Formats: sequence, structure tokens, C-alpha cells
Amino acid sequence: MRSLLALCVLLLSTGCLSTPRHSTPTQSSNAASPDFDARFTGSTLRVDYAHCGTSQQEAIALLGYRAEGEWAGSRTQLVDRSDTGKYRFRMFDKASGSELYSRGFASIYGEWETTAAAKQGWGSFQECQRFPEPRASVFLALEKRAADGRFAEFWRTELDPQSRFVDRSPIPALGEVIALRENGPSAKQVDLLIVADGYTAQQRDKFVADAKRLSDILLVTQPFARHAQRFSVRCLFVPTPESGISNPRKNIWKDSAFGLSFNAFDSDRYVLTYEDRILRNAAAQAPYDALILLFNERKYGGGGIYNLWATVASDTEPAPYVFVHEFGHSFAGLADEYYSSQVAYEEFNPAGVEPWEPNATALLDPKNLKWKDLVDSTTPIPTPWNQTLYDQVDLAYQKQRAEAIAQQASEERNEELMREIKAQTAVLLATEPHRGKVGAFQGSMYEAKGLYRPEVDCIMFSRNPTNFCKVCERALERTILMYTE
Repeated sequence: MRSLLALCVLLLSTGCLSTPRHSTPTQSSNAASPDFDARFTGSTLRVDYAHCGTSQQEAIALLGYRAEGEWAGSRTQLVDRSDTGKYRFRMFDKASGSELYSRGFASIYGEWETTAAAKQGWGSFQECQRFPEPRASVFLALEKRAADGRFAEFWRTELDPQSRFVDRSPIPALGEVIALRENGPSAKQVDLLIVADGYTAQQRDKFVADAKRLSDILLVTQPFARHAQRFSVRCLFVPTPESGISNPRKNIWKDSAFGLSFNAFDSDRYVLTYEDRILRNAAAQAPYDALILLFNERKYGGGGIYNLWATVASDTEPAPYVFVHEFGHSFAGLADEYYSSQVAYEEFNPAGVEPWEPNATALLDPKNLKWKDLVDSTTPIPTPWNQTLYDQVDLAYQKQRAEAIAQQASEERNEELMREIKAQTAVLLATEPHRGKVGAFQGSMYEAKGLYRPEVDCIMFSRNPTNFCKVCERALERTILMYTE
């Protein structure tokens, strides 16, 4: 018998069931500031769905609803006004139509649809949205950003929170939750949960030490350092039978706890899991606003997707840098500012479209640069830098790196190459006349031309610095305050 949670599919194609609803980037339609206790129970609900499609069409298939524990997010900052994300999740009160909750986000599907594979056939990826449990019936909606920057609704469903279709079974105990630092009530903290994958039962203490070492580095990096007392950090340790995660390029396959694997989108170092529901069920044992999946590997790798999670290899030489860099993606939606590394995306940001990411621009209107308030009047826009010389050095490294990957070189050799390029580019960037100044430097988001970054160097650009540029720092601080004020 078919489930009453029938797969309700709405296509983003000529087969759409309704005309998309548009809203401007800064608009919060029918925004409300309700008394939290009057509108919400204080618990968390989760909607799970499959995000499916090709490069030309898109669909949502509802999988179900899950009751979790206490709501760990802010009880005052409920409507997202940051205008970040390729997508936006919104909740509306059914009776009044007022907006109760919203969050911008990005997704694995949103990246996949820009790859060659999406031009050849359908893909399907699990996604989960968590929100404070409403007391009365609501509408849940998903929106996608169009080329003009506006969001258009493409899926909507009604939810009665008292419905028998909400799974309210107890969250099963799995593994162990370990507190590293607790600084106050979850509603006024950024609750960071670090989840283990690829650690055996005998490696439990190693995981805790790895998580503490890397999270301590995060919290001495600005702007996190200024707000360290606003962070609570916990770990979830779930042991696996074998150490490490899968690496398809070397025909290594591991049955890890949460399905992490190298070679996402056929990119050697990109690490994702496609088992988001399993991960969320386990993570629900602890309060969290942000997730970092720490996997027990010597091989360099990781990833980060806005308001999804970050992944980081624990045992590589640049692990501290990767931990901070990937959290920048997942926590505040920061873009990669580099442009020469191998990725599977094809036209990740279409030509002539302004990126939504706070630290990248197509510079379509130089007089109204989105971070113009941080630009000194003497700094030219676009801002000149010696990109030709930098590219000569960096492209030579990328060639060596590709050869090392093809030859399945040791991690020691790969890290030797990283140290060499770091030493060379650090000298080049240190001598740039506009170093340390905010401007618009060409080269960003996997494109050497046509996209610009705020400063010549930043944690989001290279492994050289230990600081974010001023634009990235401001975006991170804004996100911290959204969870804690």
C-alpha cells in the first residue's frame, strides 16, 4: 500500500503545478516577531525529502517528518535576513500567513546540478530541514534563487504538527556525546557538534583529542576568538569497525558510520556523505546549530556546504587550516576564492549573475560594490594585482598535484608539494601593493576571469594566511550574532 506520505513532486520545469512566487533578496514577506512560547513548543521538528532532478528540471519528494529534542537555535532571530544561500526554507502560519521561520542554505543537489553528470541524467540527494516545532498548522516552503537574485518558491506543503505522520519515537542512543566546552543555554550559544567517522572503538580518545585540538584553533581565529564565550562545543563519537573512510580512486571501501567518502563528484579530495537522514538521527542526541564531520584519515580532504555541514580529515598537516576554511563555507556561506584547483562544476556561477556569497562579486556595478563601505577611497576598483605571475606559479603546482594524484603518490609527497607552493605564493602575495586592503581582486569561485574577491589573500583563497579578510570576518560575525542575540 502506498504511504500517505506520498511522494509529492513539483517540477521546476514547464510541468510546474503553480506559478513561482517571487520575493526580493531582502524581503521577508509577512514577517512576524511572535512570542516564541506562544507560537512554538520549544522542541525541534525535521522535514526529510529527496531533492531530485537534472540540469534542466528539479523535483522534491517528501520522505517524512521527525520529532527531535529541544530547539537549540535562537528564540528571537527566527527570520533569516542575511540574504545568503542558493535556496531558502520558510515556514508560514497557516491561519494568518505570517512568516514564522526561515533559513537560507545551499545543498549537495545545488552543486551537483552544475556538473556534467546532471546533463546526462537524474540524480537524487537526501536533504533535511530542522525548525522549531509550531503549535498550530503551518505551510513549509522551499525557494530557489533566480539569476536576478530573487527567490522563487517551487515547493510547498502543509504540516499539522499533531499529525500521526510525524515520527515521535524516541531518538535512539548511538555512540557517546562528549562535552568539550559549554558556555550557556543553547538558545543563546552557537552549538557546534563535531561528529566522528572512521574512528574505531579503540580510537575514541584520539577522536576527542583531534576534536579539541582543531576546535581550539577555530576559536582563536577571528572573529571566533572575540566570541569564544558564545560557543558550546560537543562531540558525538560513534565507533566504526575499520579505521578511515572510503577512497574509490584507490579501490578502498569502508563501512563507516555515516558514509563519508572521498571523490565526491569525481573530485579526488572532496569528501561528502549522501546519508543525511542517518547523520541527522544520530546528531539529534545533542543540541546543535552547526555540524563538522571529522574523519580519521591521513589523506588531505574535506568539504563544506552552507547550512548543511563541513567535513575535515583529522591527520593531515593542513588539518587546522582546512577545519577553519570549511567551517567558513558551512557556517556563513563563504565562497571559495581560489580558482585554479580541479572541480567538477561547470559554470558554478553563471556569467553575468551576481553571486549570493558575501565574499565574491561579478562586479556588474563597480560603483555599488556590495562591500564598498570597507573600501578605502584610494583603492582602485577593480584592484590590480600580479595575477599573471601568480598563475604561472600556481598552475605549475596544479599540474604537479594532478600528476601526483594520478600516480597515487603518498600523502607525504602531496604535503611536500603543498609546502612548496605555500612558500612560493606567500612571498608573491606579501609583496602586493594592495595587500591587506579591501578592493575587488580578479579571480574567485573557480573562475580566473569575471569574478572578484575582497582581498588579495584570505583563508578562503590560499593556505597562506591565518586570518580571514575583512569581508569574510564580517559575514562570520553576523552569523554568530544571528544565533546568539
